[in-house]
Amino acid sequence: MSNDLQPNRRLFCIYYLALGNAAEAARRAGFSAETAEAEGLRLLQTAYCRTTLASLAAQPPLPMQSLVIAGLSRLAFGSANDAAKLVFADDLPPKELLDSLDLFHVSELKRVKGGGVEVRLFDRQRAMERLLDLAGSADSSAAAAALLSALSGEPNPYGEEVNHANDCSLFPETAHCAELVAQTGDETL
Repeated sequence: MSNDLQPNRRLFCIYYLALGNAAEAARRAGFSAETAEAEGLRLLQTAYCRTTLASLAAQPPLPMQSLVIAGLSRLAFGSANDAAKLVFADDLPPKELLDSLDLFHVSELKRVKGGGVEVRLFDRQRAMERLLDLAGSADSSAAAAALLSALSGEPNPYGEEVNHANDCSLFPETAHCAELVAQTGDETL
């Protein structure tokens, strides 16, 4: 196999692991629809694919939140150009072209009277709002973890050295805290 197909083989392995369907994985990896099934079955028999699949399967799965964030990011910031191609096409494109279109942003496709196509897209603004919510909850979780760590006296989960005596100066009503620590030599106050 030539070097220009190397990325297709790895991509095929990634899709095969996710989908469990050799023909669909081969199509998504860039092989033609006519040869996808034969190519997929042939690739599964190669040492490269067996090794790559074993390596990929041994990796821990991505956390669900990471997958959701990736999908929302794609909806919020990705291109919907392929969906626009469907809307502005005079005739329905051939199956080969349809198979190669990125229709991730499409929530609904409908043929309308007169031969046109109605395409509904997912709401970008709602995807951005959800991303913002998830970012806020991640920031809140990190802040809560740092606070609990400080209160329990356990090491900072981020590995940074923290001088809690200086933290007292953040709140005016606890300004005397640093003085008490200096007098007693006890930083657990």
